[in-house]
Amino acid sequence: MKEDREGLKKLIELAKRRQIDAVVAYKDRLTRFGFEYLVELFKAYGVNVVAFQEEPKDYMQELMEDFVEIVKSFASRIYGQECEKVVKCVENVEKDG
Repeated sequence: MKEDREGLKKLIELAKRRQIDAVVAYKDRLTRFGFEYLVELFKAYGVNVVAFQEEPKDYMQELMEDFVEIVKSFASRIYGQECEKVVKCVENVEKDG
């Protein structure tokens, strides 16, 4: 959901400079929304996109992963560097859950 994704920006910049021929990634790691638009953008620069689909998840697993990401996001904004402690705690709860 972040707009300032450095890795994605770098991929697009490499595509603009014609320094890559293909992008291989999991579909939802590349982008959560607007995947088809991103594929068209890469095609415009002559870059093929090979996207893998992750294994289907049940709704509880997906809900828990979304919850963890939200907590991590808010924790990093609130606690800054101390965020790592919160993230580890949440990840431990997720593993135990």
